[in-house]
Amino acid sequence: MPQFLVDIVTAEKYESWLGRKATAHVKRDRKRQRTASVSHYKEAIHAAVVLSDGRDAYTGELLDWARIGTYDNDESQAGRHGYKAQHALLPTVDHVDAGATEASFKICAWRTNDAKNDLTVASFLELCQRALEHAGFTVTSPAARAGDTEPAR
Repeated sequence: MPQFLVDIVTAEKYESWLGRKATAHVKRDRKRQRTASVSHYKEAIHAAVVLSDGRDAYTGELLDWARIGTYDNDESQAGRHGYKAQHALLPTVDHVDAGATEASFKICAWRTNDAKNDLTVASFLELCQRALEHAGFTVTSPAARAGDTEPAR
């Protein structure tokens, strides 16, 4: 059990969530003709959870771990945007690259995962940059701020 989850969720709830997430990703990847096992995916997802330290890998936001296992598809359809908004910071498992042959996961908010969809990390960041620049923001990569002449992508 990751240390940051102690006193937030029970070990049983975490194990149940981990098993459901691994099973769902294995099912999806097998449909895509990839070799996948639930035990291997559970290990990879757990490692991503530990690495996350409870935060969204892309935004750095603190995730609402107390909500794991609470999302209900029927309620979501009935409540639509309002229901989804309540679960914006629900932790989800993102396939870093949907086309990758190896299990590579990051933990992020449901809202972030929904926005990223099947994009690669680079494509997602480019989309975010275009949206910010369109809204009038100036976006500078960490490499450019450090004085590197190579553009970051």
